[in-house]
Amino acid sequence: MSILRVLLCILFPPLAVLDKGCGSIIIVTLLTLVGWVPGVIGALVINNK
Repeated sequence: MSILRVLLCILFPPLAVLDKGCGSIIIVTLLTLVGWVPGVIGALVINNK
C-alpha cells in the first residue's frame, strides 16, 4: 500500500476505498459517521486486501 493511499485513508476514509466498490464505500462511510477512528481502521483494512 502506497504512502498516498495511507494518507488518504487517514484524512478521508470513504475516498480511499472509492475504487473498491459500492459496498466498501457504504461500510466505510457508516463507520466514519459513527466515529473517525473506526472509519480509518475500516479503510486501512479494506485497502490492505
